[in-house]
Amino acid sequence: MGVAGTPGPVMDRDEVDRALARLGAEHKAIEDSLLALQDHAGRRLLEGAELTGTTRERWQSTERTITLLWTYFDAYTGALSEARELRARRRWSSREDLEELTERLRGESVLVSGGARQEAGLSERFTLSRLVERMNELYASSLDMVVTADAVWSALPARIDLLAAELGRTRSLAHSVGVRPGEHPAGDELEAITAELTALRAQVVTDPLSFWRPAQGSSAPGGGRPDTERYDRAARALEDIRREIEAVLAVRQDSEERLLRLRNVLSRADRTLAEARAARGEVLAKIAASEVPAVSGPPTALQERLATAAEYRRHAQWHRLSPLLESLEREAEDELLRARESLTAVTAPLAVRAELRGRLDAYKAKVARLGAAEDPLLIERYDAARRMLWSAPCDLRVAEQAVLRYQQAAAEVLSGPRDARGSQW
Repeated sequence: MGVAGTPGPVMDRDEVDRALARLGAEHKAIEDSLLALQDHAGRRLLEGAELTGTTRERWQSTERTITLLWTYFDAYTGALSEARELRARRRWSSREDLEELTERLRGESVLVSGGARQEAGLSERFTLSRLVERMNELYASSLDMVVTADAVWSALPARIDLLAAELGRTRSLAHSVGVRPGEHPAGDELEAITAELTALRAQVVTDPLSFWRPAQGSSAPGGGRPDTERYDRAARALEDIRREIEAVLAVRQDSEERLLRLRNVLSRADRTLAEARAARGEVLAKIAASEVPAVSGPPTALQERLATAAEYRRHAQWHRLSPLLESLEREAEDELLRARESLTAVTAPLAVRAELRGRLDAYKAKVARLGAAEDPLLIERYDAARRMLWSAPCDLRVAEQAVLRYQQAAAEVLSGPRDARGSQW
C-alpha cells in the first residue's frame, strides 16, 4: 500500500494531474491489498473457526479493523472520484478549480462517518495522505493477525497429526509386548502423550496465536515463528518410549538364547564354587596353620530369579523380562567372577606348597649336576625339607624355612674350590 504526497501551496495543472495519477496508483494498490486480504486462506479459516483465548479477542478486533478499512477505502474512493470529476470539467482548470483541487488533494477534505470514533457518534476528517497512512497501519495489523494464525495452522496441526499416527503405531506395538497402562511405566507415558497431543491440537486449532513467538525487532506482518516447544517435548518422549519398546522386542527375539547363556554362566559359577569347596577340604587336611577362607553356597537367589525370567518368557511378559534379563546378566557375570576369586583364594596354600616343592627339586637337580649330590649336609637338609613338604598336614612356614636352609647349605658347599666341584654353581 502506498503513501500520498504532503500538503503544499496551490497546485498547478501539472501538479494536479501528477497527484491524481499517483493517488490512482495508490488506490489500485490499496484495493488489490484489501481484496487479497479478503481472499486470504487464513482469514477464511478464522471466519469459520470456533476461536478461544487470545485468538478470539484478536480476531474480534481484527474483524472490526477490516470493516473500518473498507469504510476508509470507500471514503478514499469517493474523494478521489470527486477530484477526478472536478479536474475533468475543463481542459484548462481555472484558478478557483485549482484552489478547490488543492484543498481536495492536500487538505482535510475526506469526511468518514462512523469510523474509528463510531462509539462516540462522531465523524473523522483526513487528508488523502493521512487516510492512506491510516489504512496502511490498519492493514498491517490485520494482515499480521491473519498471517500469524495461518502460519501456526500450517505448521502445527499437520505435524501433530503425523505424531499422533506414530503414537498409534507405537501404542499398538507396545500392547503386543505387554506394555499397557497400569502395568508398565511406558504404557502410562503413552497415555499421557496421547492426552497431551489431543489437548495440544485442540488448543492450536482454537487459539493459534497462543503458539506464536514474534521475532525480536521485526515490524513486518507475520514476523516470528510458531512455538513448537510442547510438540517437540511430546515427540522426544515418544521417541524414548519407542526405543524402549524396540528393546523389549529385541528381548522377545533373543530371550531364549540369553536365558541359555545365563544358565551356562550360573552353572559354571556353581561348578567353580563346588571345586572351591572340595579344594578347601583338601587344604584343611593337607596344610597346617593356614587360614582358609570359607566358600559360600550356590547363588540360590539368582537361580530363583532365573526361574522367574523363564516364567515371564512362557507367558510373553516381555516388558518384565527385559529389565530382569539385563540385571541377571550383570549379576551372573559377577557371581562367576566371585566364584573364581574364591577358588583362587582357597587354593593359594596349595599353590605355595607346589612352588616350594618345585624350588626344592630344582636346587637338588642343580646340586647333582655340579657333583655335590652326596654331600651329607645337603642330603640331611633335603630330606628334612622334603618330609615337611610331602607330609600332611604341611606347615608352610616351617617348610619354607627348611627349603631356605637347604638353599643356604647348597650355596656354602658350592662356594668351595673350583677343582673340587667341577664347574661353578
